[in-house]
Amino acid sequence: MPMDLGAFEIEKDFPVLERKLRGDRRLVYLDSAATSQRPNQVVEAVRRSYQEHNANVHRGIHQLAEEATAAYEEAHTRVAQFVGAGSMENVAFTKNCTEAINTVAYGWALRNLEEGDEILTTQMEHHANIVPWQEMAKLTGATVRYVPITDDHRLDVDAYDEMLSPATKLVTFSHVSNVLGTINPVHELTEKAKDQGARVLIDAAQSVPHMPVDFDAIGADWMAFSGHKMLAPTGIGALVGTDEAFEATYPAMFGGEMISRVTFEGSEWAKVPWRFEAGTPVIGEAAGLMAAVAYLERLGMENVKAHSDALVAKTLTALEEIGCETYGPAPEHRSSVVSFNVPGIHAHDLASLVDDHGVAIRAGHHCAMPLMGVLGLPATARASFYIYNKEE
Repeated sequence: MPMDLGAFEIEKDFPVLERKLRGDRRLVYLDSAATSQRPNQVVEAVRRSYQEHNANVHRGIHQLAEEATAAYEEAHTRVAQFVGAGSMENVAFTKNCTEAINTVAYGWALRNLEEGDEILTTQMEHHANIVPWQEMAKLTGATVRYVPITDDHRLDVDAYDEMLSPATKLVTFSHVSNVLGTINPVHELTEKAKDQGARVLIDAAQSVPHMPVDFDAIGADWMAFSGHKMLAPTGIGALVGTDEAFEATYPAMFGGEMISRVTFEGSEWAKVPWRFEAGTPVIGEAAGLMAAVAYLERLGMENVKAHSDALVAKTLTALEEIGCETYGPAPEHRSSVVSFNVPGIHAHDLASLVDDHGVAIRAGHHCAMPLMGVLGLPATARASFYIYNKEE
């Protein structure tokens, strides 16, 4: 049985939640789908990285460099364990989820797709999982196709089955929609894509922070996510890949750190994952990400999910009781996001009104303009929950 997060006294780890806004209003932060807050433990880990063993990694033989390198490599290992990837070699650090997706776009799709090939994605994607594929289509002659959603705001799996074909070379979809909260059936979608011989990339930006994720069990080729949505600093994300998929992915950036040998005639790449981490990498940020993983592991991801599920269910009921329009599937099919509108009030005006009461929500198209077109909406308000939110 999931454990109540109240037993962990989480609020004391987030001093920002003690802030008073708009006079004497205590902050209620409901925008974690955009970026989460950071606990003291993460801030302290970054401080220690810079103040106690700051050095570049993989380059020096002095003690500080050895300490920094060991910590940086340990961060890869801890992240791999957290998301169910094989080992350190299956995790490359990036700037964010967007950069991770673009690494696959420029490192695999650009070099493998051609005219007549198809990229299959969905109508519920974040721009970060639409725009790169539109660009790859322009450069390669491939076609991007979008799996529709159903009337209850879930992915139309029947349409997905019909759209899959031998021409499908890449299937890419979000694990959880950042607008609808829809949890997609990643195991089923991946298995069907693999049956057609397609590669699979999962945008896990909204799932890795909120629920147990097992990359190896899902069976995808790559998975991307960001640290800043899971208590870690901004400026770090991860591309997770199988051994075979990483070997098939060309580097997308070139220079120092990602090479093993350089001559005037040519260069040889470093081993995976370092070949995907050109230049001085995200050393201090990696320390913060490792601390964030440790924090979430202490809570237990089943407990994290159960906590958000309870808040979402209560919020949906309360909003509907007062006449709000809500979007997304039933609570059992969604994660920690509730998009809604108040009839007669624009979402931006609503966000401003509740901000006057110290409540932070998001309003707009949420970097999902095509989905807003499908829904027939200019914008929605969005409340998104995390471990530090309480029922009251």
